[in-house]
Amino acid sequence: MPDLTQNAVDVLPEGRLAEQLAGSRPLRVKLGIDPTTADIHLGHTVVLGKLAEFQRQGHTVVLIIGDFTARVGDPSGRSTTRPLPSEEEIEANAATYQEQAFKLLDRERTEVRRNSEWLRMEPEALLGLLAQTTVARLLERDDFQKRLAESRPIAALELLYPLLQGYDSVAVEADVELGGTDQLYNLLTGRDVMEAYGLEPQVVLTTPLIDSWDGTKMSGSKGNYIALSEDPNEQFGKTMRLPDELLETYYRLVMEQEAPSTDPLEAKLALARFIVERAHGPEAAAQAEQHFTRVVREGEAPADVPEAQLPAGDPLHLPALLVEHFGVGSTSEARRLISQGGVKIDGEPATEIDVPRARLEGALVQAGKRRFMRFPAA
Repeated sequence: MPDLTQNAVDVLPEGRLAEQLAGSRPLRVKLGIDPTTADIHLGHTVVLGKLAEFQRQGHTVVLIIGDFTARVGDPSGRSTTRPLPSEEEIEANAATYQEQAFKLLDRERTEVRRNSEWLRMEPEALLGLLAQTTVARLLERDDFQKRLAESRPIAALELLYPLLQGYDSVAVEADVELGGTDQLYNLLTGRDVMEAYGLEPQVVLTTPLIDSWDGTKMSGSKGNYIALSEDPNEQFGKTMRLPDELLETYYRLVMEQEAPSTDPLEAKLALARFIVERAHGPEAAAQAEQHFTRVVREGEAPADVPEAQLPAGDPLHLPALLVEHFGVGSTSEARRLISQGGVKIDGEPATEIDVPRARLEGALVQAGKRRFMRFPAA
């Protein structure tokens, strides 16, 4: 039987999980994810992979979509209050999260819940939950201590977050809760909340966080992530941006195997194939590798370049085109890309923000290394 604690950082309290696993009933193993962005990314797959291990061993997996807690904002690892998404954004993200999670989990054997089911509670029930702790206890967390030392504000809502997450464990009667190492405080608070409500406290198991190509933690808010649902070419290309020194970690945590002692480039190509194949299938992985070889390694345009119609007007505002057709996040980001020589029109670096229409009609426009678009003449 596989060791379910492999690659775990914390398994608390010590020895309790082994006692649970020796019992006769399947465990209820919980993971909560707040739909604060549109994507589940590769960092999430480390803990999702651990959840899938429990599922393969016959335990009951409970995936909680935090559509209520997303409105509060998890302070874990934050030096400032997290910007809160709108209700419309939360609903749109929640609708896609479970489909993305099913790339790793067995759909038929996964219990999916939204925590708005139980957290839209009556005032009396909320006051009862708040009575289970003190402000001093909530302020013990490192994130808040750092903010207090730097005179940074702490929103009252943020103080509530670990209690609400802990009540999730009460609602689903969790035996085990999983999370990244940044979730340790929240998960331990869940033990306290469960005990206050007369339940056996859950076991806490944390998994490592992974860094991205920029040397910082992979994060939806930073945009430095590889999403499970994004285009195969983007997944492959972003994986190839990872520095060689991260390969051992990615093989161990993402592929769940030892890194090969081969050329780092070949190891990275195998990692990129794995990531794309898991999300989109073997054919997509093969096509993504061909695209990467042609466009990035050989410096040619892709075999199939998408086309789009130019908007009305002359001249045309190039940053607006990049936002609309190339997935650039904002016009200010597009301006930076242009100023850095990252936008080319028929192979020539674009230097102007407003471009004559005649120069764009029929032209092949490239943004960065991997994004191309052709604008046929009317």
